[in-house]
Amino acid sequence: MTAYDVIVLAGGAAKRLGGADKPGVRVGGRSLLDRVLAACDGAARTVVVGDRRATARPVLWTREVPQGGGPLAALGAGLTLTTAQYVVALSADLPFLGRGTVDALLAAAGEPGREGALCTDPDGRDQPLVAAYRAEPLRRELALIATEYGSLAGLPLRILTAELELARIDAGPDAAFDCDTWGDIAAARARIREHGAVLDEWITSVKNELGIELDVDTGVLLDLARDAAHGVARPAAPLTTFLVGYAAARASAGAGPDEAAAAVAEASRKATALALRWEAEAAEAAGQGGDAEGGPADGAKPDAGREGTGTS
Repeated sequence: MTAYDVIVLAGGAAKRLGGADKPGVRVGGRSLLDRVLAACDGAARTVVVGDRRATARPVLWTREVPQGGGPLAALGAGLTLTTAQYVVALSADLPFLGRGTVDALLAAAGEPGREGALCTDPDGRDQPLVAAYRAEPLRRELALIATEYGSLAGLPLRILTAELELARIDAGPDAAFDCDTWGDIAAARARIREHGAVLDEWITSVKNELGIELDVDTGVLLDLARDAAHGVARPAAPLTTFLVGYAAARASAGAGPDEAAAAVAEASRKATALALRWEAEAAEAAGQGGDAEGGPADGAKPDAGREGTGTS
């Protein structure tokens, strides 16, 4: 994977949000800033240009000079704290930015003859704060611009991007979606609750909240919960998945994320097999109905099989 640093610009005035602390606005239970930081957690060094605030992981803080000097000045301030060959530049209001977009930008920026890569939105507009740049030409152009104009304050980013050889990649409808207004915030909050996205959004949020770096097959866990609820009793579903997680944690103590994911899969397999055995026994008992005289078998109460399945 390409080594890189990241600069996140989080110091705008947010005038269209009435001056609200935009990076701190929550979407899906996480601040916009934390959502962006999660997408670039592979960075060697993370610099946030803006006022200090609580973040889900450690970052370096700085401010542009003068404060409120605009995105080009903020980018220049952040660049002074980076050391990697590549720098990813992001705004702090991208709720749907993912690691895949960051990886794609870095790959495109590394192509021969390129000095960086940026995303274009669905309307074809360049997004210079959803971008990856080679650090050396970025420093060069910022220095030339500062010399020509006297400073970087108040200058638009297009002055920079016009001077660099940049690849352009299609960001799709989500990666470049930014939140400038309360209407944008409402749209983002609604989108994460859509049927096809809500589970992934929730699991990602929980993992970030708990500080867990673990990729698991959610389908396996959902199947396990279904089998426990159907084969044993409904309350068995959450209890079983909790116990699977506990067992996996013990089995993979001190191991990496891959080993932990494998431990979850193995614990899920065992628990699923057990739930299916319970279901089979219940079905067998229900099929027998009773002993030879028609009474309950082995002294069991009537409908014992039904109670065991948890389906009544």
